[in-house]
Amino acid sequence: FMFLFNCFKLSLLGSIEITLEPLLAKIIENLKKQAGQNEQGESLLTDEENLTETDKFSREFFSTVATLNQSGELDQATVDKLSTSLAEHLQNSAPRKIFTAGDLKIIKDDSIKATQKYNDTLDSIQKKYPVEKSVAAVLAEFLADGNEVNVRALEGLDPIIGQINNIINAIVKMDVPQYLVVLHLDFLNGFERLKENISDIKFYDSDPIVALSAISQYEENVPLLEAAVSNLAEVVNKKLNN
Repeated sequence: FMFLFNCFKLSLLGSIEITLEPLLAKIIENLKKQAGQNEQGESLLTDEENLTETDKFSREFFSTVATLNQSGELDQATVDKLSTSLAEHLQNSAPRKIFTAGDLKIIKDDSIKATQKYNDTLDSIQKKYPVEKSVAAVLAEFLADGNEVNVRALEGLDPIIGQINNIINAIVKMDVPQYLVVLHLDFLNGFERLKENISDIKFYDSDPIVALSAISQYEENVPLLEAAVSNLAEVVNKKLNN
């Protein structure tokens, strides 16, 4: 079951510890500057339909800063509270796509032969759609020294996202023995969640709150996918070794 462990756990995901605090602080600082500009006469966005998540939080932030500035209460402790508020804003959103059994090609064949074909199909998918650079490697370049970011590094996610889409499409179309359906869906949906996270990280320039939320969710979703991979591999290996 080398495909699952080598491609998803090692080659694709990689390993990196991400500290969001400096990035959150930078967003707060930028919002403080924007709030000061708005106090000097620039209008706030009012078109709800066109607001990004960062725009929405910014509007609330501007209002809070303006009120605190007038009362003279905008001290470091208050800024820290606003940073905490922003961190809490990075909540785990619902996946945009959830695969169900109706999306799969389920076969009523739980034999060793069918399981071997399932395993071989996954191996062939890996060979057809190799991922040369891990997400962790791209994020390491993006985060640089932890205080400054290299936005151009996120262009490295494009080929990864493209290959992930190819892999997911191939996995959806493959034959799945009936006894593996639940495990296969756990694996597939875990992979889909990560793909959405990786795609959202690319919004850092236009919607940094969505991007930081995606980074936070990515850290949480990697272990979930690894668990799904491990559970599926255990059952397949047990079947093939009987």
